[in-house]
Amino acid sequence: MDLGAERALRLDIFDALKNLVQERGGAVTRADLLDFRIDGVGIQLIDRNRGIRNPKTFASTLSIMSKPDSPYDDAVVGDSLFSYAYRDGPIDAGDNVKLRKSAATQLPLILLRWIKVGGDIRYVPVFPVYVVADDPANRRILLALDESVRDVSDPQHLTATERRYVQRMTEQRLHQPQFRSRVLLAYKNRCAVCRLGRAQLLEAAHIIGDKEEDGIADIPNGLSLCKIHHAAYDRNLMGISPDCRVRIGPALAEADNEGPILKFGLKGMEGVQLTLPDKKSLRPAQDRLAKRFDQFLAVGPSTRSSTISGAGIDIQKVNSIPLARTFPLN
Repeated sequence: MDLGAERALRLDIFDALKNLVQERGGAVTRADLLDFRIDGVGIQLIDRNRGIRNPKTFASTLSIMSKPDSPYDDAVVGDSLFSYAYRDGPIDAGDNVKLRKSAATQLPLILLRWIKVGGDIRYVPVFPVYVVADDPANRRILLALDESVRDVSDPQHLTATERRYVQRMTEQRLHQPQFRSRVLLAYKNRCAVCRLGRAQLLEAAHIIGDKEEDGIADIPNGLSLCKIHHAAYDRNLMGISPDCRVRIGPALAEADNEGPILKFGLKGMEGVQLTLPDKKSLRPAQDRLAKRFDQFLAVGPSTRSSTISGAGIDIQKVNSIPLARTFPLN
């Protein structure tokens, strides 16, 4: 097909893939990619045996897979670009032909980030991405995660303003989706507070904020929460104690006449035990919960009694001893 028709088809693929990713909670299965369809027509988005997908009728590569420890993994180049290695063998034969041609066609493609949580393997699609350079001397192509990066004077040496923009886009398009997908997968696409199982309505909440020094984007620093509980948690309207119980703050506890969401979805969650991942290594880190719970307690006076609901612990004692050692998780 001509490049105009192929570009239009790729945009249709991206629209359908966006809907699928939202439905799945950010990460898709290999079967989703192999059985992908548009208007009933199958369009395979991943190769069965290789990390590069080159449909016969396409002028250039449709997707590339990024897997940790793979020789074809992507790596950061300069301030803004990612490299992706050619396949083994001659650079002007096989899959390398269409991969290298992507720089000439300027057609957007899909970067599939391989993740594994427990025994589950998923792919986080990042799209559209663009090949901005072919680098045969180093046997690689260079990728930009955002179309605007292609328009800067020197993508490998950005100005301070350009660098801030690129870092923000990389966080939004690469790191945040991976964190969300890994956390939701660990919690089996359910809200840890209310058990809502609609992936479209779930988010990955940081226990320690990502702007703080120890706010790393790993599963033990995350919670799968629905949008309303995530917002309440971020604003310290709701806290989670180190024994993984929900605590409702004074602003919500003392409110009234605001409908069923307040009554049942927020106030009704007081003392509820979180639904946690089966694997202990994926559960929230107690020291991080304790640090964050201290922030919640510091917000101000509340209607909390002298004991934490369901735990029978004197609040004065809680504030005077290391909480990370107070509540062992079974």
